[in-house]
Amino acid sequence: MAIIDYSLIAGAYLLGSLSSAIIVCKLAGLPDPRGTGSGNPGATNVLRLGSKKAAAITLLGDMLKGLLPVLLAITLQVSPLVLGLVGFAAFVGHLYPVFFRFKGGKGVATLLGVLFGFGFWVGLATAATWLFIAKGLKISSLSALVAMALAPVYTWLILGPVWELVIASAAMAVLSFWRHRSNIARLLKGEESLIGKS
Repeated sequence: MAIIDYSLIAGAYLLGSLSSAIIVCKLAGLPDPRGTGSGNPGATNVLRLGSKKAAAITLLGDMLKGLLPVLLAITLQVSPLVLGLVGFAAFVGHLYPVFFRFKGGKGVATLLGVLFGFGFWVGLATAATWLFIAKGLKISSLSALVAMALAPVYTWLILGPVWELVIASAAMAVLSFWRHRSNIARLLKGEESLIGKS
């Protein structure tokens, strides 16, 4: 890989490390999301703090962290391998942000942004899956888990055998499943909270 490729990957990680939830809550005068609600710096927890506007801005910010580095990499015509690594780096930055002691969110919105960068229809299919299940069951974590599990499948079906991107999608899904392990435990016990509820 060339120096520009390494720079893109590093830049994607640093951008991903900017926590939208923490920044938005601070600017909006809301409590630090790491110390309230679920303790997760993500849009769902910001919504639990009582601000739909702050939650929407957080969601947009987290998605853009994944989307913009991928679009820049595509503009620079990098290889599929580098493109996959750029998306993965942005995602890992959100999970393990260097600016916040490597304690970040669970990566659903950032993963979605990366997928929209890989292919509009890939992102749309994943988002539609999340929305369909969330609307019916009102459980954010379950919606996210199903959507993430299907993301590599959508990547393969829509983009074809671009294995670098399929593998990157699968790797991000596995990492996010790991970050959702406490949610999975609550789901199995029937104790997971509903969207918009504390």
